[in-house]
Amino acid sequence: MAHFSGALKLADLDDFITPSQECIKPVKMEKVAGKPGAIRIEDDGSYFQLDDYGGSRKLEKAKITLNDCLACSGCITSAESVLITQQSQEELFRVLEENRKLAANGEVSKQMTVIVTISPQSRASLAAKYKLSLPDTAKRLATFFRELGVHHVFDETFARDFSLLESQREFIQRFNNQATKGSLPMLASACPGWVCYAEKTHGSYILPYISTTKSPQQIIGSLVKDYVAQSLRVKPDCIYHVTVMPCYDKKLEASRDDFYDDVYRTRDVDCVITSGEVEAMLAKEQVSLSEIEPQEYNRVFPFGESSSVVSHSGGGSGGFHEHILRHAAKELFGKELGELQYKVMKNKDFKEVTVESDGQPLLRFALAYGFRNIQNLVQKIKRGKSPYHFVEVMACPAGCVNGGGQIKAEEGITAKELLVEVEELYNSAPTRTPEENEVVQTLYEEWLGGVGSEKARTMLHTQYHALEKNTNALNIKW
Repeated sequence: MAHFSGALKLADLDDFITPSQECIKPVKMEKVAGKPGAIRIEDDGSYFQLDDYGGSRKLEKAKITLNDCLACSGCITSAESVLITQQSQEELFRVLEENRKLAANGEVSKQMTVIVTISPQSRASLAAKYKLSLPDTAKRLATFFRELGVHHVFDETFARDFSLLESQREFIQRFNNQATKGSLPMLASACPGWVCYAEKTHGSYILPYISTTKSPQQIIGSLVKDYVAQSLRVKPDCIYHVTVMPCYDKKLEASRDDFYDDVYRTRDVDCVITSGEVEAMLAKEQVSLSEIEPQEYNRVFPFGESSSVVSHSGGGSGGFHEHILRHAAKELFGKELGELQYKVMKNKDFKEVTVESDGQPLLRFALAYGFRNIQNLVQKIKRGKSPYHFVEVMACPAGCVNGGGQIKAEEGITAKELLVEVEELYNSAPTRTPEENEVVQTLYEEWLGGVGSEKARTMLHTQYHALEKNTNALNIKW
């Protein structure tokens, strides 16, 4: 296409944030009222503004950093350097190398305590890549990271118990207070791509509907920099906490000012690496995960839990809709639910499930995955036409197991076939309800001072901010 009008459109982009496309737009250009501006794009990608007299002027490219990113069309600027450098496997290697140098110089006390937390979606992606079971993958990953110099390896599933329990309680409060504007529908908050989109596109109108419960990543971040730091008798800024996640958006989430401690000048999560970046780390060390000896470590899973892999029912995004629905049905209406029956709406990434009594709906929940479904949902809420009490919202089609940071399909297998394999592995883990985790119940008392305490609110909940968007010249086509 040789020319664009003044309203540019980006199309044919997927829903993932990957470092494969440069997100740019021309700087603001002066236009005569009533006349569209014209831009010529050269073969080398440079932009020229055209005037009415046949002249042209080369335009600069406006770089969009991750902190500016709308997380809307699945791209980050290839020019981004600072945050990507801070949030990469190379930064983890740098910290581990510094620790080795300190040890060699007899300065072990100056070392950072390095902790890695692995998400269940990343574990499933790596299991599919190396043709391993989930327990084998967990043990081999623990061995790999420990041999690199990591001190402790945790499983994020533990933190998801907290997130599910807090989400359940929050929903009950909102349901009982639904006459207040912004209470219902409650929208899931575990996906940072969705939260970023809501903050930068729909501002204060949609934000009250989003659950204040932190994502599992940020809850484990609070746990590590507070409770674990106290248990290990080290200051929070002496811990370097890394999470292994299925999407790049988690790097954005970890960089939020809300998750920064001004006292110790440290983030709850210092570095986020994706499943694909772990694959790159293995390649750099010239080792296959399947070749690593699985070992039982007491700290593979935090706080004395057994080394067996466990998960939650309700799909590869954490099962928020299912756990909240079952809890609400029992708490509000005394109903014990059997197998949930989903109704597919416009597409397989938009489903709803209803709890009824005498043909009347008591609770109506939905899953909305991918930005096309999210946009439709948001418009319904704005028009007051949403029939739902809760919606599990995720930016990626098929949810977190299909995150943009997951390992890509190799030659001979399609992306859809790989996704099926990852989902099957993810679902192969035995499930439990968050209420069954006795250690979480203990930590509510020992760490947080009880359910609903001020510390529980601080450590397990967050807030959102309507941000001014500067995309007037960019009309994004979903």
